[in-house]
Amino acid sequence: MKAIGVDLGGHKIAVGLVEDGRITARTEERTEPTREPEPVVAQIVRMAKAFGAGAPMGVCIPGGLDATRERALMISNFAGWNGLPIRRMFESVLGAPVVVENDANAYALGERLAGVARGMSDYIVITLGTGIGGGIVSGGRLLTGAHGMAGEVGHIVLGSDEPCGPGCGGLGHFEAMCGADALEKRALKIGCSDADISLKDLWARREEEKISPLWDFALETISRGIASLVHVFDPEAVIIGGGMRNGEGFMENLGERVPKYLGLPFREGFRLLSSSLGTDAPIFGGAAVVSAAIENRA
Repeated sequence: MKAIGVDLGGHKIAVGLVEDGRITARTEERTEPTREPEPVVAQIVRMAKAFGAGAPMGVCIPGGLDATRERALMISNFAGWNGLPIRRMFESVLGAPVVVENDANAYALGERLAGVARGMSDYIVITLGTGIGGGIVSGGRLLTGAHGMAGEVGHIVLGSDEPCGPGCGGLGHFEAMCGADALEKRALKIGCSDADISLKDLWARREEEKISPLWDFALETISRGIASLVHVFDPEAVIIGGGMRNGEGFMENLGERVPKYLGLPFREGFRLLSSSLGTDAPIFGGAAVVSAAIENRA
């Protein structure tokens, strides 16, 4: 199957042609600076048409969609998009079928298309980055829920009164405790300076007396979150994506901590895997949502 995958980000747009589980062509540009709907849609369509006409396109957006995947409910940092029929906007200009999906959900489908979830029908993807995203595949299908918002693993409640980010309004969410932004704020509170605040540097210094408690807190909280999801969904594997996992020894450290939070029947089959897709995950994800849409219509 041939499909175009699109990763729409606030700073860049990446578009790739995916054929038989491989990216055969790829292009990337800075996002149109206004981020307004019409110029951004035109930019993406122009980039996609460079690969030829007729291929269906899957667009991964950094925000929520309605249950029909027709309208945007909330796209952070993109003014004027909320409520628009964005699928039809793309399709009318591209002249080919278009599917739109939340980027973390698409990531989960991309893992099955070209990553470590090949052959799996029940698994969870958690992306540990600036925030915490995720997607849940159950019985071979992406879990979307009654209102299209299922799978928001970054918003399970593991804390108490920690405020979540703009556009959420909730308290004590996973992301508000362990997203990169949240951990960097914690680092400032324990006396780290702005000069050495990057998460990469903090991980490299994790053995230091001042910084070690920060990572104990983060790894234990992430482990509790993973264990909670395993108990609810009983997946074949939990797959970790996002930049945080790339720290040397991070996955091993996390894997050692999770089992103590799991009930005994869940421990034997527990698998914690690292995503193999890297920065191209949303492109594979865009192609994967096209494939999933075709399967669901069959």
